[in-house]
Amino acid sequence: MSTQGLFSLRDRTAVVTGGLGQLGRQFTAALIDQGARVAVLDARPAPPETDRCLYLEADVTDRTALERAMVRIESAFGPPHVLVNNAALDSPPNAPASANGRFEDFPVDVWRATIDVNVTGVFLCCQVVGGRMAAAGRGSIINVASIYGLIAPDQRIYEYRRARQLDAVPFFKPAAYATSKSALLNLTRYLATYWAPQGVRVNTVTFGGVFNDQDPEFVAEYTKRVPLGRMARADEYNGAILFLASDASSYMTGANVVLDGGYTAW
Repeated sequence: MSTQGLFSLRDRTAVVTGGLGQLGRQFTAALIDQGARVAVLDARPAPPETDRCLYLEADVTDRTALERAMVRIESAFGPPHVLVNNAALDSPPNAPASANGRFEDFPVDVWRATIDVNVTGVFLCCQVVGGRMAAAGRGSIINVASIYGLIAPDQRIYEYRRARQLDAVPFFKPAAYATSKSALLNLTRYLATYWAPQGVRVNTVTFGGVFNDQDPEFVAEYTKRVPLGRMARADEYNGAILFLASDASSYMTGANVVLDGGYTAW
């Protein structure tokens, strides 16, 4: 059997949430490069669209906004084939200092805001976009998770911040983000079995840290824990997205693909 075109997405429609972020831009460009038409959903103001990319300003926690977006997408590109649930919050914009403080003092409103985007937002996008795929009898949903959905954050990475008193309150990686990313693993398994009869595949990708000009002390502490000895480049996750979006993974559903430089292998 020929493998030519195995990763091709020609004439398929993909939806990428959080598509204006660091990874979202990478995923969008990679999908377009393989022939897909891409609808980018993001809460930030949309740039001008192109012939293969439709930008839509939409809040993933607002089902009405998602339904409106789907009308635009289907009018421009037809029914979706691929959904990349990439939109996420670590801590919400303008969150108080205590949002990265002690667990005992973590603000419940920040907890709710994080869970709302990272879990409820994925749930709603799967309902709206995944529902269209199920009706069409095919599709691939890719839920973007994190190593902190598999293991607890290593708070020792951030000891340099506490030692240098860089923050208003002592810094700890918060529980809300880790909890939200863990929840995606079982939502993936649930939907993979639920929609299997309709031909919709649902998988998770679990990523490690991506270099983005972070504090050199953070990078040094983080990479000490990575067998490959570095953080990921922003483009190194594109292959996994293309694999799961395309027919190259046609017999794969309910799975979790881990790309973390070996971080979780210790």
